Amino acid sequence: MSTNLSDGDLLVRLEPAVEENLRRHIEAASDWHPHELAPFDDGKNFAFLGGEDWSPEQSHLSDVEILSATVGVLVADNLPAYHRELAHALTGLGAWWKWTGRWTSEENRQSIVLRNFLVLTRAVDPVALERVRMEHMTLGSDAPSQRLLDILAHFAIEEAAAALRNRNTIALGKDPVLATILGKIADDDELQSAFFASILDEAFAVVPDQAARAVADRINGFKIPEIELPDRGSSIAALAEAGIYDADQERDKVFKPLLAGWKIFDRTDLGEDGLKAREELAHLA
Repeated sequence: MSTNLSDGDLLVRLEPAVEENLRRHIEAASDWHPHELAPFDDGKNFAFLGGEDWSPEQSHLSDVEILSATVGVLVADNLPAYHRELAHALTGLGAWWKWTGRWTSEENRQSIVLRNFLVLTRAVDPVALERVRMEHMTLGSDAPSQRLLDILAHFAIEEAAAALRNRNTIALGKDPVLATILGKIADDDELQSAFFASILDEAFAVVPDQAARAVADRINGFKIPEIELPDRGSSIAALAEAGIYDADQERDKVFKPLLAGWKIFDRTDLGEDGLKAREELAHLA
């Protein structure tokens, strides 16, 4: 029968893996800087400083590129809520806390570079962007649980999903600077997803039933960040229609690779609870 451990026990048990994976993450991560990718020559003052305010004809991006980049800003800019979610569960231990700071700083540079690009190139209405950003941050993160293994599973999935959205937006090939920016961000996202997935993989070796339950709950309850579009309804539907992110891609390029990495359907160490969780994922086998 599988052993259940408290979050406190798991924090201690998994900390060596966090230390090792943090070292690997830093070695693999690209040392890029937002200011290097900001097209400052494209910028000009707005009306408050004697320039010209934004108007729709100033945008050079397609609607789907604008939408994808805006969702990217909202995800990365909601740092206080995400940081609270992680800090609440991971506080008190050195390696865990170092990772929380590292991950937060990487998300911050993603937000900085995207907002710089969108505002400098006048790709979006900066007033509307700021209003939706403030609304999104006020609502906070809707990560469904504060238990340690749930958090690891949730962010392994969310970062993989973000990388997929960014890669698909790059494939549109409309703006080379935006493509470069999204490539840097997608690289970060993939490494971050790998970090969370690796620590959860370590948890499978210690508490397989608890880990399987966390994965099943987070996959079955997963939903990408959403904004309401005044003329088109849900951003999720719009991204799906444009081929940026839909249910089939989520299944085949987000869920299935993670499940394969955790060897969910090949494990022989699951007890009754773990087997029940695996049954809930059978449609992804």
